[in-house]
Amino acid sequence: MRPFEGIRVIDVTHVLAGPFAAYQLALLGADVIKVDDPNDPDQSRISGTDAELNRRHMGTGFLTQASNKRAVTLDLKTERGREILKKLAATADVFVENYRPGAFDALGLGSEDLSKINPRLIYASFSAFGRTGPRREQTAYDHVIQATSGIMAMTGSKDVHPIKFGSPAIDYATGMSGAFALSAALFQREKTGKGQRIDMAMLDVAMILMASHLTGYLRNGAHPKPHGNHHNHATNGAFATKDGALVMLGASNVRQQKRLWNAIGRPDMAKKNNDERDADHDREMKVLAEIMVTRTADEWEEYLQARHVPACRVRTMGEAVADPQIASRGILHKHSGATGVEGGFGVPTSPFMFAHGGPRIDTPPPALGEHNDEIFAELGYGPAKAAAE
Repeated sequence: MRPFEGIRVIDVTHVLAGPFAAYQLALLGADVIKVDDPNDPDQSRISGTDAELNRRHMGTGFLTQASNKRAVTLDLKTERGREILKKLAATADVFVENYRPGAFDALGLGSEDLSKINPRLIYASFSAFGRTGPRREQTAYDHVIQATSGIMAMTGSKDVHPIKFGSPAIDYATGMSGAFALSAALFQREKTGKGQRIDMAMLDVAMILMASHLTGYLRNGAHPKPHGNHHNHATNGAFATKDGALVMLGASNVRQQKRLWNAIGRPDMAKKNNDERDADHDREMKVLAEIMVTRTADEWEEYLQARHVPACRVRTMGEAVADPQIASRGILHKHSGATGVEGGFGVPTSPFMFAHGGPRIDTPPPALGEHNDEIFAELGYGPAKAAAE
């Protein structure tokens, strides 16, 4: 039995962070009901690398985070749509939305409104800046939050910065943080019997992603500098190799850097502490650059890993996916198809494994309103058309 079997989640979210949080609960057994506006569906349904799927509202952005969910369409601008959503909320354990703060309150669908219907309801709101503070009414996406938070300014090289991340990492981190918050609230409810109000802000998550850098700044006012593919310690960084590929060294602590220098035939370069490493940084960089070009990246990876020195050739996504290590972990699931999607496709699952009852995909991502009749019937309505009238 998975942790959230028997838990119902109403997922009135769009784009990425909110849907990804609900997806993590779905993988752990929750009955997640995805609510779309029939006139303006989730933006992720038209986002991704396959233009035809985008036109079918089954874009790869949506496929990524919709397995195990059921889908219903409701126009919340209508009294009927709001009435049905309230009936859904009355049957639910969790309600998740990620619209502009105050928007759902204005519709009579805010936390206070729904908690009157269902006092045990856990109501979570995801937004760019949260429900409090001077920016609460502002909107943003991942890359805008990267700019706002300072994380973009510390990313890049000395000569080329600021640089945004290659993936919307803050969105995904907000989704995972949100899933953690929802899990904690569900556990807390088991003790108190009371519902909970969760306020998730992407900016807050971005600050947490810089935690040690933030602490350093708060201590001495030093802004973190962009180091590109290198680090304060020379033995942490990417170096060109014989075949032109890069190998990323990760000899981070004093013991590892000693093993590295011994492995590459320069035990004289090993340092006793980090102060010595900092003082000799430039010379270490030069020595490493000269040595690393004597073998290929693959040769270095094999050689150094065998000697317990963290190192890896810089890979493409395709190379990473083909790595047998990925297959052994079960982090990717292959669907044979879905409604509106011919042929197989793969999606990521959860970044952890349980000994039993862990995350699992049971059903493919649903088409827009695919479960209208089924869900409306559960609420006592007739066919979808009648329910919408």
